[in-house]
Amino acid sequence: MIKIAILIGSADISGGTYVIFQHASFLQESGLVDVTILTEDPVDPETPLWHDKGSTFKYKTIEEVESEEFDIAMATWWVTVYKLHKVNAKKYSFFTQSVESRFYLPNDYATRKWADGVYTFNLPIITEASWIQEHVKTFFNRDSQLVLNGIRKDIYNTSGEAYSQKEEGKLRVLIEGPLGVFFKNTEKAIELAKKSNADEIWLLTSSKNVELIEGVDRIFSSVKNVETAKIYRSCDVLVKLSYVEGMFGPPLEIFHCGGTAIIYNVTGHEEYMKNDINSIILDVDDEAGVIASINKLKAEPEYLKRLKQGALEEAQNWPDWATSSKSFLESVYKIKDLECESQKEIKLKTEYLSDWYGKHLQVQIAHGELVNKIVEGENVLNELRSETQSFRNFHDQIVGSFSFKFVNWVRINPFLRLLIKIKKAIIY
Repeated sequence: MIKIAILIGSADISGGTYVIFQHASFLQESGLVDVTILTEDPVDPETPLWHDKGSTFKYKTIEEVESEEFDIAMATWWVTVYKLHKVNAKKYSFFTQSVESRFYLPNDYATRKWADGVYTFNLPIITEASWIQEHVKTFFNRDSQLVLNGIRKDIYNTSGEAYSQKEEGKLRVLIEGPLGVFFKNTEKAIELAKKSNADEIWLLTSSKNVELIEGVDRIFSSVKNVETAKIYRSCDVLVKLSYVEGMFGPPLEIFHCGGTAIIYNVTGHEEYMKNDINSIILDVDDEAGVIASINKLKAEPEYLKRLKQGALEEAQNWPDWATSSKSFLESVYKIKDLECESQKEIKLKTEYLSDWYGKHLQVQIAHGELVNKIVEGENVLNELRSETQSFRNFHDQIVGSFSFKFVNWVRINPFLRLLIKIKKAIIY
């Protein structure tokens, strides 16, 4: 039996913790893994009850396991990578569900770099989305094992209860996400839905004690995971306008419950969402497009029906959590044979990067305006690079489309050859 310590940032309700609990429960129930959930501070027994498996785990603080040894210690949030050295283990690893530096505003340069610093550790990585796997390989030359999230098909399906039946000719919109988190953009989704022709707007949020929002007909605040399917079955379309996601679950959940979704072209959607087939995918910040899309679903019931059907077909092909977590278990076993840094090496690198962060944070605070200008300059340069690459691609396509006859004509025309050389020099 493998003894594993899983370090989490919090046992509170969140999409990331939900995924961790799903995998952890499968590992525990397999009889092959002894799971301990580690946190910095003690977990109130009531906190994890939002998940139906939340009460089944052993919760300990990092300090409480000081004298224990684990076969594997697994970080699951970038901050917990910097806590790994406090846990005695034979192997260390990282389960990453996003590029978490993107959770911070661009002008918080020091924190973004500190968060990215976790990929400089030589740790076996497991991730949940293809784009994350590609990102860490491209920018940090780090290999990772890909395990796509599953879904609870016993909970998310079309045959269960609903809070309210859908009505022919009426459109009920569901907004999902925490409030006050800029990259989740939940408030903006509510604002745009209110400007549309939707008949009703419901909100499902992990934020606690949310009781009243003007223009929102019904609010579900911090509900248990087993209750969410009843909400999805009651709604026609999910509007989720996040700026950052790993492989987000709510669109997939409403797909299983007979609905469709409107989203921005955010990372992670490509795993299962197809524009105009099972959902509507818009450019980021296309606010007019969001309103128009809601109105189209209201005005064209057959279009709405077609998207819902496409969503159900996609849902039927998606693996359940048992299938996903079986792959996760296999990945955990592989960690035993993979190279990783020692506890001492992790401690030394943690101290170095934390010291770097502290010094650069002071600079950031002292020269905030200058940092903002540098960030703005980097954004402009990145846009120029992107536009330049697009122009190069366009140029290559145009040149490549010339007929063989025309190309031969150019070859024997010295004046045209000179013009092309000058053009290439300018472009490249």
